[in-house]
Amino acid sequence: MATLRERKTYRAQVLRVLYEAVEGNRLLGITGAQLRSDLRIPEQDLAAACTYLAGEGLITVDWDPGNTPAMVTLTHEGIRHMEAEEEEEEGAV
Repeated sequence: MATLRERKTYRAQVLRVLYEAVEGNRLLGITGAQLRSDLRIPEQDLAAACTYLAGEGLITVDWDPGNTPAMVTLTHEGIRHMEAEEEEEEGAV
């Protein structure tokens, strides 16, 4: 079981990889297999991160049997969240 810090890190990583992969276009998505490959995190932790982020309205997830993300996409709110984060990072430099 992942610690709270690990769970928060996984969530942030999922959002970052997804945002970079789809270049802010909410019509594009990434497969769960690609996310697992890019992030190298345990499958159950990826599923938990996706469930959490979907609950927050930041992503949508199409699920395969066995609670495995098949396709993950950013929502409009997810894009806004990532753009705000990007603006904060640019302002900090």
